[in-house]
Amino acid sequence: MINLNTIMKEKKLESHSINLPSDFLSLLDSVVCKVEVDLTGWLSDLSGRKDWEVWSESENDNYVIFFLKHESQDAEVTLYNTGYATVDINGKAVFQGDIIEKNATSARLSYYSVESGEKILLN
Repeated sequence: MINLNTIMKEKKLESHSINLPSDFLSLLDSVVCKVEVDLTGWLSDLSGRKDWEVWSESENDNYVIFFLKHESQDAEVTLYNTGYATVDINGKAVFQGDIIEKNATSARLSYYSVESGEKILLN
């Protein structure tokens, strides 16, 4: 357990004990947020066609581009580190915006401790 002291109003120091589990995530702990996207499922929703296949990808410091195919159709999905995404099918823009706000069903957030790399469950 962790013993936490708090400072109270008007320059008076009062000590209060709060019993927290030893694995308690503090506000000072560094956390990495990872977004996982079901690309083929998302493209199926956007295009109305199933069975998209990822053909290739290209990565840069700020984004990742995925190239997908379905029969005679080509799609390009760009996922930016900021959470912004664009989707073009046969050169026509079909999605632009925040992937979490607009695409909650195909995108999932996961949180990890920077120190240990372990997955963190937030309620």
